[in-house]
Amino acid sequence: MVEAASPELPQLIVVQAFDRDDEGVLFSAFGPEQQQSEDRAIRTARALATKHVGAIAWCREASPAIGEYGEPTVLFTAGDIPDME
Repeated sequence: MVEAASPELPQLIVVQAFDRDDEGVLFSAFGPEQQQSEDRAIRTARALATKHVGAIAWCREASPAIGEYGEPTVLFTAGDIPDME
């Protein structure tokens, strides 16, 4: 008998871009916006990085309905971004 694998959590894939205000403080200029695939997230973050001081694409397993979140994995980063917490 084969045991059923435990169901994996859905993957949350996000892109966000940052700019700096007049005092030099980073702020979110775009997103966070959920993406449909890791490839699309990376392409979007690369494009945003040409227009903003920083951009990041990251993913993690997530089930917001039950409050379960895996560790984030950075897919792409460019420029200045705040520390991920």
